[in-house]
Amino acid sequence: MTHTLEELIPDYIQGLPAYVPGKPVEEVEQDLKIHAVKLASNENPLGPSPKAMEAARHALGEANWYPDGGSKHLRQVLADRLGVRLEEVFVGLGSSEIIDLASRVLLRPGLDGITSEGSFTLFAIAIRASGGKLIQTAMRNYTFDLDAIARAVTPETRIVFIANPNNPTGTYIPFDEVKRLHRGLPAHVLLVLDAAYAEYVERNDYESGLELVATSENVVMCRTFSKIHGLAALRLGWMVGPAHVIDAINRIRGPFNVNAPAIAAGVAAMRDTTHVERSRAHNTQWLGWLSEEISKLGLKVTPSVANFILIHFPDTPNKTAKDADAFLTKRGLILRAVGAYKLPNALRMSVGTEEANRLVVAALKEFLGK
Repeated sequence: MTHTLEELIPDYIQGLPAYVPGKPVEEVEQDLKIHAVKLASNENPLGPSPKAMEAARHALGEANWYPDGGSKHLRQVLADRLGVRLEEVFVGLGSSEIIDLASRVLLRPGLDGITSEGSFTLFAIAIRASGGKLIQTAMRNYTFDLDAIARAVTPETRIVFIANPNNPTGTYIPFDEVKRLHRGLPAHVLLVLDAAYAEYVERNDYESGLELVATSENVVMCRTFSKIHGLAALRLGWMVGPAHVIDAINRIRGPFNVNAPAIAAGVAAMRDTTHVERSRAHNTQWLGWLSEEISKLGLKVTPSVANFILIHFPDTPNKTAKDADAFLTKRGLILRAVGAYKLPNALRMSVGTEEANRLVVAALKEFLGK
């Protein structure tokens, strides 16, 4: 019996939902013939470090040579900063590649991975794409319900994904609670802490996970250069974890997975602490301002520690999140619909420039008839 190629694609691949990014600025501008501002993807409104841009430009001058296949220079900079060994650091194509590779190392049909239904959608996609069974627990107060996750662990569980802070809600889990979850996990379960927004958090009871990684054999922490470092277009991320986990992931990554301009920019960005502090200060100021001003309009804003807010709309005709999204888009203000996260009546908004932030508040006021 012969089969078509399409029929031979595994069901767990054919049934995957495609990741849907935010609306491209160019598309909105072309359709509406207006200038648009993207506030949908949690990017740094101040842009990348000037030192990182210069380093990337210099690396482009040697684009005829393959990059360092092991990203050793950047890994060494990270290892020195973190106080870990070189073999405990992995560099990849943003945290998205790292999430996918971790799943591929540990999962196959018959095994399962756990995350929350209201968190980063790539967790669920990575688990299913590896052939694993996806277990998603419900959120509690717009953050991970760690007790529910602990109850969901089975002998077949191999990986647990936690985003801390969580995307798209902006909430966080105190470090003592993360440690409590870890104590209850079997040794054969890898806890993946995605701390993409860690640099923005200003809470005394928060820790990105490095301490837990240093004292455990089944915890990794992944980070990204896409957010506070402003290098989203270069697709650069890193992970720290036990050497045996890093070694396994290195065995299945593609050769030369990170390009030379990204590596050079990453090294410069890590060293430009002034840019990081400036970006953090801007976010702290405008995160608080946006939360307060939008709340004054009568809309609920989930308290956030990241560089975005989750805005909830009433379930009344002409005032829903879908209505607000269309209204804002017509004015060139692109926010993120989060129905895929089971939050159909909310929009996620990145903290933008002062001008963009004020434009959104003014537009929401007009939308609500205030």
